[in-house]
Amino acid sequence: MPDTQKTEQDRIIELARGIPYGWLTTVNSGGHLVARPMAPREVTDAGELWYFAERDSRDASEITANPNVGVTLNSGSTFVSFAGTAELVDDPAKKDDLWDAAVEAWLPDSPQSPKAVLIKVTADSGEYWDTPGGRIATLISFVKAKVTGERYDGGENETVDL
Repeated sequence: MPDTQKTEQDRIIELARGIPYGWLTTVNSGGHLVARPMAPREVTDAGELWYFAERDSRDASEITANPNVGVTLNSGSTFVSFAGTAELVDDPAKKDDLWDAAVEAWLPDSPQSPKAVLIKVTADSGEYWDTPGGRIATLISFVKAKVTGERYDGGENETVDL
């Protein structure tokens, strides 16, 4: 694997870890895409994203029927997307490891409740857009493009195989 590929993988994982909320998109029984807000509990170096869900939820049943998913994350001027496959995981140790007060607000029983299940998304690929310096840098780039008549430089953008 070339060093640049490893750097791009490291970068997309680093960006994803810095974004607390996003959207998990599944495919429903009619073949339509359905997105819902979700908070990843962990993003691993290997490009796995872990979520909690209710076992009898719509997202869990859609994943069981069709494991193809998309994940989008956004914070400020940083955007990350992943495409991959999801599976439901019943790992008591992993549930304990990822459990926190935020999860407890949605699943108040315990990590070992029969209602609680983990969703593991294994990303095959991803893409990121990042403007170092955040919104101020983005605004300056917009103004510069307008004044000079040159195309807006939107910052870093890379597609990554995971």
